[in-house]
Amino acid sequence: MRFGLVLAEAANGLRRNATMVISVVLVTFVSLTFVGTAALLQLQIAQMRGYWYDRAQVAVYLCTAVSTAEGCVDGEATPEQKEAVEAQLDSDTLDPFIDEYYFEDREQAYANFQDQFEGTPAADYVTPDVLNETFWVNLVDPSQSDVIAESLAGLAGVEQVVDQRRYLDQIFNVLNTASYTAVALAAIMLVAAALLIATTIRLSAFSRRKELGIMRLVGASNRFIQTPFVLEGVFAGLIGSLLAGAAVVAIVVFFVQGYLTDTLSFTFVDLNDALLVVPLLVGVGVLLAAVSAAIAIRRYLRV
Repeated sequence: MRFGLVLAEAANGLRRNATMVISVVLVTFVSLTFVGTAALLQLQIAQMRGYWYDRAQVAVYLCTAVSTAEGCVDGEATPEQKEAVEAQLDSDTLDPFIDEYYFEDREQAYANFQDQFEGTPAADYVTPDVLNETFWVNLVDPSQSDVIAESLAGLAGVEQVVDQRRYLDQIFNVLNTASYTAVALAAIMLVAAALLIATTIRLSAFSRRKELGIMRLVGASNRFIQTPFVLEGVFAGLIGSLLAGAAVVAIVVFFVQGYLTDTLSFTFVDLNDALLVVPLLVGVGVLLAAVSAAIAIRRYLRV
């Protein structure tokens, strides 16, 4: 096969259908940017889950004077009730599940509350007497928090036992929903890109129908005829996927690392994660374009 002639034919097709090629590039770019965003979201979720789940604590909130829980019928937790909770945490039953725990009294809780909500109206109105004294428990395996809840929830003086992972689950559910939405939009856009690539190739073949007829009469193989058209689609898909990869890197560098990391106290995906996604986008873009172009030109040549 004369590769120089094949490349010349592909370049000629790109020049003739420049408008359609640009459309393919743009649609591929947008759709793969959604794919890259979804991939980054999944990497972000995995990082947050691995980091925060291991640090999630079980909070054993003790009764206050205003608590209305069933275990708080006697009002504020007494010293004896606190000792009973601590004894249960130190028991042979729970010891294998607990890594460590510590007690936070009202003054400590109030100081932490003031630090967390400094500058808000809540910081001015909340007083130490309405805050719970709390046992904060770190587990060996955070997934076994139900054991702590079942052992302590019924004790007198305990208002409630809260696994902090339930708050994390809410965040992860929102991120997963955003990720699935991006995947759905990307799938729709990729279908549109595939159809547009096929249409572009068929139009390119139609504009050169006389040349193709002559090539077939002189004995040119189908492979020789089809290759320039496939290369046209691959070129458009490659450019679109490279632009999408650049957009993903820019999002991470300028938005995630340049803004979010300074605003929120979370661990975020970084440039290395973005660079892992780029080959995926290029592979998907080139494969989609090649398959769509090959199918389109084969169907056209059978007409």
